[in-house]
Amino acid sequence: MKNKLWLVFILITVVTWGVWGAFSGYQIQNGIPDTVVYILWALSMIPCAIVALIINKGKFLHDWKSALLGCTVGLLGAGGQLALFKALTFGPTYIVYPFISMSPVIVIALAAIFLKERATKWQIAGIIVALIAILLLSLESDQSATVKNMVLMIVLACLVLMAWGVQGFFMKFANNHMDAESIFCWMALSGLVLIPVAWYMNGDAATFFAQENIVGTSFGCFGIQILNSIGALTLVYAYRHGKAVIVSPMEGLSPMVTVLLSFVLAYVVGAPIDPTWSQISGICCAAFAMYALSK
Repeated sequence: MKNKLWLVFILITVVTWGVWGAFSGYQIQNGIPDTVVYILWALSMIPCAIVALIINKGKFLHDWKSALLGCTVGLLGAGGQLALFKALTFGPTYIVYPFISMSPVIVIALAAIFLKERATKWQIAGIIVALIAILLLSLESDQSATVKNMVLMIVLACLVLMAWGVQGFFMKFANNHMDAESIFCWMALSGLVLIPVAWYMNGDAATFFAQENIVGTSFGCFGIQILNSIGALTLVYAYRHGKAVIVSPMEGLSPMVTVLLSFVLAYVVGAPIDPTWSQISGICCAAFAMYALSK
């Protein structure tokens, strides 16, 4: 992989998703319904899809094979988002995001089996250390949560983990058969299709949008969600230029940014969280993994 474009794109994804993760959880846990966050996320895909079409000079593959692959990638991603935002109503950001970031294990296994991808010794070391980092960042528990909430959070997080793991594999597979811009446009369409599902999952969405002076709050939430859309677009490009077994574990390190920002946000609002040995160790492992994977 002498072409390092994949590294540029995945680093953008790590940063944008890390910031998005910290603020999305903060928004949900401070009164914005999870269904509203999903709707605004789906809408935020539109401007990025327009950018993708401009880059691709208006070309959009819509034959049955492209539609099938694009919708598979899109529905897995959008379905995972629905489950993710619901999970954040039961548990804090710094637990949920590291937990679901174990999805690279699924991507690596599928890519090695079906795409016959291999990595260098440095990259193998990076993959191993990245998975250790993700595990260390996932070792926290919320002592204030009820058993019921913890169970629901874990079940939903597992659904997200599976959906995004399989999505990563199909994103790479689709890149072998169609252009990245068309893949992203199908992802955007899939997200929009599930808006009615999100709307009827919880009546809070209608109540929220019926409030007065809601424009500022909605715009702020939209601004956070578009970070995810930008990261999703650059992720598709990263899979185009890089191997799935390398890109995926790097993608899974975005919780390092989320955890760090969550600590900062907690400090700003007057409820500081002391980092644990596992979080500190996880962040150090993540830094080494990024270096090794980029070799």
